[in-house]
Amino acid sequence: MDVNAAVAAAAAIAGVLTGVIAMLAFRWSERDLKRPTRTSLHTDPVLPPGVDTVLSVLRSSAVVLDEGDAVVKASSAAYALGLVRGGKLSVEPMLQMARDTRRDGEIRQVELDLPRRGTGRGEALAVSARVAPLGSRLVLLLVEDLTEARRIEAVRRDFVANVSHELKTPVGALSLLSEAVMDASDDPEAVQRFAGRMQIEATRLTNLVQELIDLSRVQNDDPLEDAEPVRIDELVAEAMDRCRHAAGTKQITMAAGGTTDLSIWGNRGQLAAALGNLVENAVNYSPARTRVGIAARRISAPGGDNIEIAVTDQGIGISDKDKERIFERFYRVDPARSRATGGTGLGLAIVKHVAASHSGEVTVWSSEGQGSTFTLRLPEAGAARDRAQQHPDLDDEAGPSAAPSHHRTPDSSADSTAYETLSAPEVLP
Repeated sequence: MDVNAAVAAAAAIAGVLTGVIAMLAFRWSERDLKRPTRTSLHTDPVLPPGVDTVLSVLRSSAVVLDEGDAVVKASSAAYALGLVRGGKLSVEPMLQMARDTRRDGEIRQVELDLPRRGTGRGEALAVSARVAPLGSRLVLLLVEDLTEARRIEAVRRDFVANVSHELKTPVGALSLLSEAVMDASDDPEAVQRFAGRMQIEATRLTNLVQELIDLSRVQNDDPLEDAEPVRIDELVAEAMDRCRHAAGTKQITMAAGGTTDLSIWGNRGQLAAALGNLVENAVNYSPARTRVGIAARRISAPGGDNIEIAVTDQGIGISDKDKERIFERFYRVDPARSRATGGTGLGLAIVKHVAASHSGEVTVWSSEGQGSTFTLRLPEAGAARDRAQQHPDLDDEAGPSAAPSHHRTPDSSADSTAYETLSAPEVLP
């Protein structure tokens, strides 16, 4: 009897253990079924069919978020803008928009200014963000970079405003002076004085209109249609003759030097205007009884030699923040001084476009209170002609490399004679 009871008890214990093991196995299998495997991740995509392909061809930065705000899909542009970091959307306003859209299903759009990361500058990144539901669980965020568009719009707005202002000033002055002449018709001395002022304002108006025409021409014309070999010494002599009267009035000495028998290939009129603007600026912004130097030299470069023409002065200099903008249209470091010297703010913009359209560049080195050196760098005649034949379609618009914000001072070890006039000219007694 005792043996039978023991067998029965053992059987009962075995049955209980078997039931427990079966229950644990069932629970374990259920949990495994709920857990996604690597195979299921690839065979059951989170994104709806075709969405991945559409996102890959969009120009906007695209980010897809799931119900837990985790990034399911993000384009490379989104990473480049710094929108996604560590698998999460890093911009809190956009994240809040996504949560609101997930809650009510409404499409939202907003423009934001985001700080640039890693630049060390306080510039803002202007973006337009649009959030829309994608299916029942996902949210799609599209971000458009508006920074460049805003910059172009600001340049256009400033251009229109500045043109209107610059035209209004001499036109208004001429109108007032003409009334003064009529009222002073019985006073010959007053008429002569007012007529002289009218000539000054008419000259300023003429110069402004001419520079607008020149800027439009260098932007739209192909300089190589009428290209020819142009001697550097002739360009320098023409630029000095253009400014000789203004330099003589201020007792400024103009000195030319450098390597002789240099030539470049291009449009003579545009090249003369560009170099003339540089020399004219040097004279206008230099104190009396100082020196302006113009020097040229040949430098080696990949694809052929280049010609450097450097114009240096002992003027007021340019601050670091102004160096980045001096080649913009109508931008002037000191507007009051520019009005006194008759400047329009278009001269350096013309220089930039002429340099770019001739496959060259213009750079500037300057220190406040110590003067400036503007360097026009262009391909030599033979090299320029070869480049023109290889690349007949030149872009007239100046790119980012057309106007770097700084330039090294000339290397005294390379052709010291060419840059003799550029090394801190002495002030005349």
